[in-house]
Amino acid sequence: MIVSEDRRSGPGRSLDGVYEEWPSRLDGAVVWNRTPSTGAVYPVLPDGCMDLLWAGGRLLVAGPDTHGYVPDVRRIRYAGVRFAPGTAPAFLGVPAHELRDRRVELADLWGGAEARRLAERVGEAPDPAAELETVALGRAAAAVPPDPLLSEVVRRLEAGGTVAGAAGAVGLGARQLHRRSLDAFGYGPKTLARVLRLQRALALVRRGVPYAEASLRAGCADQAHLAREMRDLAGMTLGTFEALAAEEIA
Repeated sequence: MIVSEDRRSGPGRSLDGVYEEWPSRLDGAVVWNRTPSTGAVYPVLPDGCMDLLWAGGRLLVAGPDTHGYVPDVRRIRYAGVRFAPGTAPAFLGVPAHELRDRRVELADLWGGAEARRLAERVGEAPDPAAELETVALGRAAAAVPPDPLLSEVVRRLEAGGTVAGAAGAVGLGARQLHRRSLDAFGYGPKTLARVLRLQRALALVRRGVPYAEASLRAGCADQAHLAREMRDLAGMTLGTFEALAAEEIA
C-alpha cells in the first residue's frame, strides 16, 4: 500500500465517549482511538470499510457491515485502523465476504501465536493506536496490493456514478465485477453503491441540509427512497440519526 496523508471521513462511525481519529500513513486509511464511557452507545453504520481493532487487549477484525451494528464499548478502550473500501482483504489475506457482518478474532486469520504477540505489543505501547498503525504498516508492506480496478470502481461510486458506468470504465463485465466485489468489499457492487450513497446523504444531513435536498444530492430518487435505505441499512430513521449526530456535537 502507498503511504499517504489522505483523510477518510467516517460519518456514522463516531461513538459515545472520547473518540478521535486522524489520517493514517496507509493510503486512504484512518487511525482512531476511543476511551470507555458509561453513556449511550451509538450504532456503527455501514460505510464500506473494514477495521483492524485492538479492544481491551484483544485483536479483532470488523468485517464489512450491511446493517447498523451496536458495539459493546462501555468498559473497553478501543483503538483501530479503518481501511478504505476494498483494501483490507489484501492486508488480512482473506476475502471480505467471509467476514461480512462479523467481528472475528485476528487469531482465526493469522494464528493464535502471532495474534497474541501482536496484541501484547500493542497493549504494552504508550499509545496503542499508534502502535496498531505501525503493525498495519509493517504487514501492508509485505501484502499483495489491492486490486487497482476496484479502487477505481470505489472512486466512481463514491462520486455518485452508476455500477454499469463503473464496470464499463474498468473493462469488467457484470459477473466479473460482482465476483471481484465479493472478495474486495464483502458484497456486490450494487450494495456498495447503496452504502456509499447512504453515507453521502448522511454527511449532508450532518451539515444541516434538509432531508429532501440531501436525498436528491446524494443520488436517491426522493426523500422516501432515502428513508427506506435508512431502515434497511442503518436500522433507524433519519430523525433518529440527526438526533444522535446532534448529541455527538453537543
